[in-house]
Formats: sequence, C-alpha cells, structure tokens
Amino acid sequence: MIAQKNTFFLLKYFPALISGLALTLSFPATNLSCLAFFALIPWIVSIQAMTLKESFYSGFIVGLCFFLTLIYWIIPTVHVYGRLHLVFAISTLILLCFYLALYSAIFAFLMKKASPKYWVAPLFASCLWTGLEYIRTYAFTGFSWGALGYSQYKNIVLIQIADFSGVYGVSFFIVLVNYLLAVLWISFKKKQRKKNFIPVAYTIILVAGALFYGSHQINIIDSQIETAQKTTIKVVQGNIKQDLKWTAAFKARTIEKYIRLSTADSTKVDLVIWPETALPFYYGLDRLLSNQVDQCVRSLKTSFLFGSPAFNSDENKIKYYNRAYMLNRFSIVTGTYDKHHLVPFGEYVPFGDYLTFIGKLTAQAGNFSIGDMTFKPLQFNNHTLKGTRNLKVTHKTGVLICFEILFPSIASKFVKNGADILTTITNDAWFGRTSAALQHFSIAVFRAVENRRTIARAANTGISGFIDPKGKILETTALFKDLALTRQVPALNRISFYTKYGDIFAISSIVASCMAFMLKGIRRKFWS
Repeated sequence: MIAQKNTFFLLKYFPALISGLALTLSFPATNLSCLAFFALIPWIVSIQAMTLKESFYSGFIVGLCFFLTLIYWIIPTVHVYGRLHLVFAISTLILLCFYLALYSAIFAFLMKKASPKYWVAPLFASCLWTGLEYIRTYAFTGFSWGALGYSQYKNIVLIQIADFSGVYGVSFFIVLVNYLLAVLWISFKKKQRKKNFIPVAYTIILVAGALFYGSHQINIIDSQIETAQKTTIKVVQGNIKQDLKWTAAFKARTIEKYIRLSTADSTKVDLVIWPETALPFYYGLDRLLSNQVDQCVRSLKTSFLFGSPAFNSDENKIKYYNRAYMLNRFSIVTGTYDKHHLVPFGEYVPFGDYLTFIGKLTAQAGNFSIGDMTFKPLQFNNHTLKGTRNLKVTHKTGVLICFEILFPSIASKFVKNGADILTTITNDAWFGRTSAALQHFSIAVFRAVENRRTIARAANTGISGFIDPKGKILETTALFKDLALTRQVPALNRISFYTKYGDIFAISSIVASCMAFMLKGIRRKFWS
C-alpha cells in the first residue's frame, strides 16, 4: 500500500521535477537557452488536474528542483571558504531553496485559484510570474538569481526589450510561450482546437513585435556606437587564490602581480580596473604597499579604479566598508564608492545586534557596513579630445561591486546621475570552477542593455571582460588565468526608457494580476 502511494506521488509530481531540471539546463553553463521556452510545459499541463493544495506542492517541487541544481555552488562556497561544516553548508542551500521555491508554489496556487479562461490564461500567467520575480528581486534582502530572463543573455535580438521592461520582460515572454504551448497541448488532447485563435494571435503579435523592436534597436545602437566618444579601458584579472589572498606573506606578491599585469604592454589607456578588494590591505594605511600602488599609477599616467577594504571611525565605533577607489594620473584619490547592497550572512549579519548567535557564512569577507546611497559616478580620464586643442573629455563610471550587479535599480541610478560607462568589480574566487561565475557574468549583460551602457568587468579569478550597450559580449577571459584585457569601448549618453522610468513594466504586471482577481471576485458576487 505504501509502495503504491509512493509510486502515485512520483507519477503525479514527476512533470514538476522534469520542468525544474529543464529550467536549469537553459541557464549557463549548459546554455540550452531555447529550452526555457518549453521547460514549463510538462508542469503547466500537470496542474490542470490538481487541487489547490496539489498545485502548490507541484509549484514548490518545480522551484526546489530548479534552484537546488542552479545554485548548488553555495555548498562549496560556504563549506570551503566559510569553514562551515558540510552538513550545515547543505542545510544552508536547502533553506534558501525552500524560500525561493515558495514563489513558483505561490504562482501555481494563484493560477489554480484564478482559473482564468483559456484565451487569457497565457497573458495572466506571464503577468503573475513577472510580478513574483520582481518581488523576489527586492523582498527581504533580495535575490534575483535565476530570473528566467537571464537564461537568454545570448539571445541578442530578444533581450533588446530590456531597455523598456528590464529583464522581467524577457521572463514575461518565456512564460507566455510556455503557457500558450501548454494550452494548445491541452486543447489538442480535448479536441477543442477552434478555441485557440485568440491566445495564438496575441502571442504571435507580441513575440513578433518584440523581435522587430529588437532588430530595430540593434541598428539604432550600432549607429550610435559608431559616432560615440570612445575610451580605452584595461581590466586586470589577478587570479589570486582566495585561501592565500589575506595572508600577510602573500600581500606583497599580490600587489606585484597586479602591477606586472597592468604594465605588461605599452598601450595607452584611459582607465585601469582592478577587481573587488584587489588590495588585501587598507589602502593609505599600509604605507609601503600603498606607495607601490601609487608609483604604478604615476608611471602609467592614467586613472586607476580598484577595490580595497576601508574603515571610518568615530567616538562610538569603527565601521568597515567594501570600497572602490578612483585615482587620477597623479595617484590622488578623486572619488570613492562604498558598497551599498551587501551579501547577507556573507558580508554582514542581518539584525546583527539581535542575532548575536549567528555568524557570517564566509569568514574571510569582512564584517561591512552599508555604504554610499547617493550612487555618484566616479570621474576619470580628463583628456583632450583628438583633433582639438582645448576640448576636454571626462568620463564617468558607475561602480557596481560584486552582488550589486543583481539589482537593476543600482545600475540605473548611476546612469541617471551621469555615468556613461558602467563598471563591475568582483571577486568570484569563492565560486571555484562551478557554473556560478558564468551565471554571475551573464547577469551583467542585462544591466548593459537596460541602460544602454558599456560594461567593463574585472573579476579576481574571472570572468572578466567587456559588454557593449546592446548586450553583445565583446571579449572575455578564461577562469583562473593571470590576464589583462585592453579594449576601446563606446561611451553612450542616451537615457533609455528603463533608466528613466524603472520597473513600470514589472509593477504593471503586479497591478494587472491584482485587477484580474478583483474582477473575478466582482463577477462572482454579482453574476454567480
């Protein structure tokens, strides 16, 4: 009897398991991105015959399978570098995935509760999923990793809609196509094919419109890139092992390596970028090592951007920051940015004054305070424009440190404040050789498209590289290589719809979902 129940359970929820695993396969590094448009079909079809409770369970299984296989890299990160026992490392992953799986569970529950008519179901499902992804991006501390749209980072035509809708618009289309195909399959099985004209029609119109818009925008951005001012940037990948990075004996060798990579060729550049906490000491406090960095800057006669831990002290206590420094050609600090959105339980403990029994999961990361909330871009390269005598050009870069690349609002605030280049500096050594490094890099593609800005990325162990304003990956490094890349990139100054108005599309999706439930309630009350 128990065996029969277990078999029945597996058969009932097997489609959810398949859909969860298929979603993971559509993400880096497997890169079967087309699979995202079909991955949800088995699950959507299966919940049609389920109760409310079963639908919730089914959605939970989809999310659990998806996130367990997508962010598995959390285990080696907190086990190796956080020195957390393997049992607790596995528990950390499971607890996080339990939380993330609630979103797909709620989606399934609300879809079942609403029971929308066949002709509007794909549209309603897309709005509901999009709204839930937006909430997940900012709820509590926020964690948008695994948003469906990120799977399409190489789909250069489709992702152009992100300058209007953000990554959420791409997720919208993925769910729209999945749900339409599921509806068509159900109708085919029930021999009700004549009823499908409306959802097929608006899906074709919307998808065709998105692809046409994408092609049109690519042509526009290409023409703007041709006439835009250019700046030459060098990103340096030091490839410093995480377990050696903070040891006293290795600090001098770290600086020597970064200096060697930065001065290896004689190409004139406007900005040299080193990764997050590239300096494993307090810049300015350790005079010997700081002087070596300053001498390198003055010898190259150009601007430098690098990461270093920093602190401020007052009468009450000392506050530590994850800081980015901008130095001019004379090695004078012209600006700093302190990381605003910290990694919970990695760089700080939420409600640390009360949760004193909880420690950080990555002991080497530091115990940082929340930094700059003005999002002021850092200026670099005050040079004379070629072909003129007196016309000076100054570029401004918005600096996103590591985890901040996940939050679209941070990048757009920098651009609103005048950034014509976006920079992301990170230390992905925590991830080892897992797929996390490529997943992290792929997210930056959308920040480039959303704001129509070039992104220069410097990562300690990779992936470093350049992304142009239409999301095209221009050049990248391999993982765990000592390397420096130099490239001339465009500095656009146009302000996109998304930069100016933000997440109107995602918020509208939430409003549309709420209105659908309200209308359903009104209809039941007066016409039931």
